[in-house]
Amino acid sequence: MSHHWEEIQKKLESIKEKQLFRETKTYHGIDFCSNDYMGLATNSRMLEYYRSLTDLYPFGSTASRLVRGNYDSMDLFETEFANFVNGEAALLVSNGFVANLGLIDSIAAPNCYVFTDRLNHASILDGIRISGAKKKYYNHLDLQHLQTLLNKANAEDPNQKHKRIVVTESLFSMDGDSPDFSKLLTLKKQYGFVLIVDEAHALGVYGKEGKGILFRDLPPEDIQSIDYRVYTLGKSFGLEGGIIVTKQMGRDHLVNVMRPFIFSTAPLPIISKLAMYALDLLRSMETERFHLFELTRELKQSLQTNGFMITNTESHIIPLLLSSEKESLYYAKRLQEMGLDVRAIRPPTVPTPRLRISLNAKLTREDTNSLVSALVQIRKDCETVSFP
Repeated sequence: MSHHWEEIQKKLESIKEKQLFRETKTYHGIDFCSNDYMGLATNSRMLEYYRSLTDLYPFGSTASRLVRGNYDSMDLFETEFANFVNGEAALLVSNGFVANLGLIDSIAAPNCYVFTDRLNHASILDGIRISGAKKKYYNHLDLQHLQTLLNKANAEDPNQKHKRIVVTESLFSMDGDSPDFSKLLTLKKQYGFVLIVDEAHALGVYGKEGKGILFRDLPPEDIQSIDYRVYTLGKSFGLEGGIIVTKQMGRDHLVNVMRPFIFSTAPLPIISKLAMYALDLLRSMETERFHLFELTRELKQSLQTNGFMITNTESHIIPLLLSSEKESLYYAKRLQEMGLDVRAIRPPTVPTPRLRISLNAKLTREDTNSLVSALVQIRKDCETVSFP
């Protein structure tokens, strides 16, 4: 065996010893883990509309959007989506990871400071990394710490020759919490940084018509002061794709310099057509959103009443904290055997092992009651199991 494969083997053995080994598996049962928050991935109206389009669109886009991969439906969806979220322009890309990665790499540089919440998504951190910018972590949701770091940057660079960029998610997918956006925008006015907000896990669920947490927490004029907003079609839309909303000038800049956009094949043509239909559905799903909020409130209360430890979540994402990687894997395996699809999330994705319970609008009270009963039973069974 060559040195390379010996190195890989040792690395895999180390991962397995730490209970961090991952595999691709197909699971069945009640969905408590996906990001299909509004149930559109299996919505009957969406499926019917999809079937009506299959004879009109090719299998693939065949090229990048700058070569032969652009379609009228993509341009139309960008315009419609930008209007929906009170933006000037939007750019559709293949997925949310590409949106964050390509955006940050396109606007940051080695002489920039990028301030990032410590729990921001890997796509954000990778975008900062490949840009070569000076990465400055601030403690999760700690805007006082962010201000301290901004003051320190001003002391190091009093003439502000180096651009400052701040990036945060609006809803953190592994903890279910959100920043204080009013305070964040006060800091933006004071320090003049470029602000990027990723609304991936909030779109479709929060705000009027599901426009996102920003529309729940801020007036429209404040939202428009945010330089870049990132959205995804891969969650509440039930599809795939990423969207960057910014000024028209910002979109033009990205089209000309964003490497993952320029050099990758465009999204499937049918996606943008389905996205326009999904957008109409999402706008009208107030009843489903209310149902989801009620399920969330009741489940959080029931878990806490039964003595389970959850994060300070404010959302439909409810992380149940456990003591070890082995324990989280045991709970997940038992739940899946009971027909409840819940996943164990472990380091390095999160600092503390947990079950990430992700609710969606298709679930019923019977489903969530079954989940709590199963968790109570598994905890009782754990009394005879030894976890290191």
